[in-house]
Amino acid sequence: MTKVNIQEAKTHLSRYIDKVVQGDVIIVCRHNQPVAELRAVETAGVRRARVAGLLKGQVHWEPETFAAMTDEELAEFDRAPVFPQPRRA
Repeated sequence: MTKVNIQEAKTHLSRYIDKVVQGDVIIVCRHNQPVAELRAVETAGVRRARVAGLLKGQVHWEPETFAAMTDEELAEFDRAPVFPQPRRA
């Protein structure tokens, strides 16, 4: 940890940024009182790119899964309430 005054931090900012990148923490002071802290930003880990087709041949759909709705099913779907009421016994 390094303590510097504001004027020195302004004058040599790039030097202190290099120290921060190497893992040091810089405390910026005004009249010998700490007012700010320079530290490296933690970056998220890099995720690997997704590969398409990893489950090819492992997922099977019934042929009618994506078939068009019948007129009766469509009418029921259109007239159904957004929040169905629970049925009472």
